[in-house]
Amino acid sequence: MVDLIKLDTESVVPKYLQIINSIITNISEGNIKVGDKIPSINKLSQKTYLSRDTVERAYSILKKRKVLVSVHGKGTYIAQNQLISKINILFLVNKLSPFKMKIYNSFSNEMGADCHVDLHSYHCDETLFVELMEKYESSYDYYVIMPHFRTKNLAHISTTEKVTKIINKIPKDDLIILDNKDHAIEGNFIEVYQDYENDIVTALEKGIESISKYNKLTLVYPKNSFYPYHKDILKGFQKYCNQNNFKFEILEEVTNETKLEDKTVFITIEESDLVNIVNKVKSSNYSLGTDIGVISYNDTPLKQLLGITVLSTDFDNMGQQAANMIINNKKEKVKVPFNLIERESI
Repeated sequence: MVDLIKLDTESVVPKYLQIINSIITNISEGNIKVGDKIPSINKLSQKTYLSRDTVERAYSILKKRKVLVSVHGKGTYIAQNQLISKINILFLVNKLSPFKMKIYNSFSNEMGADCHVDLHSYHCDETLFVELMEKYESSYDYYVIMPHFRTKNLAHISTTEKVTKIINKIPKDDLIILDNKDHAIEGNFIEVYQDYENDIVTALEKGIESISKYNKLTLVYPKNSFYPYHKDILKGFQKYCNQNNFKFEILEEVTNETKLEDKTVFITIEESDLVNIVNKVKSSNYSLGTDIGVISYNDTPLKQLLGITVLSTDFDNMGQQAANMIINNKKEKVKVPFNLIERESI
């Protein structure tokens, strides 16, 4: 068994990872079978001239992946584990929204049955993210990460010093960044992203004929939220209005005190603000799509049914493109499609 664990002293791959990869490769090739006893930490350490801590780290990770199991008083054995022959992926989202689930589902479907994808949410929290990454360090073949965090005052931040440091420890061959390109991650890795600032400008330009019927644009953007929104949405909105000489306003939410002004388009991000503005229009003398326009972020079947114009990312495409690059062993940085879908509400 010791002779089967091959180590390359010239390789830049850490020795504990070489132990892990060697054991898994031997299982896949049938050289090591389920139920076989593996060398003790002390024995492998002595035979390979490695520190005990290095071997212990490798064994610990293999136990987390359920490749190894320890039997008290007897030793450590190869476990019955269907995941050994599969690609194992950790999929980290900032929140479990329907749209993030669309990305996850399209990614998992595209990867197929030979892949096992574990989904976790870190809820935009730096501490939870770091804990998850430390817990699952080197336990997966790939790490898919959507970097969106909140500051202490509940504003959006794409990354932090701690987050950047821990992501940069992941081998770039194993890293996939989704949704947000505003980060400081180094190296060549797979990336499928939204360009928040330019996406909103380009999409609204496509609807300029309909939008030009209105005199003013109002963006409802929650600046402080448990799940904050990317600040470049604000930049893109202001850029579009300035380029086209539109009067504009930014609100944090639609409340009972929010006044409707004739020939105003409201752009909403949160569903609650969309509902509130539509209800306000219905209870007023204004007509939706004529006097008051409404554009909402991210499409849903209900918005289609109600005729609500949307600015929408192709979330299915994001997941599919990431999966295809893993399958085809490509490393590219690709922007996902973002569109204005015009309906009766403008």
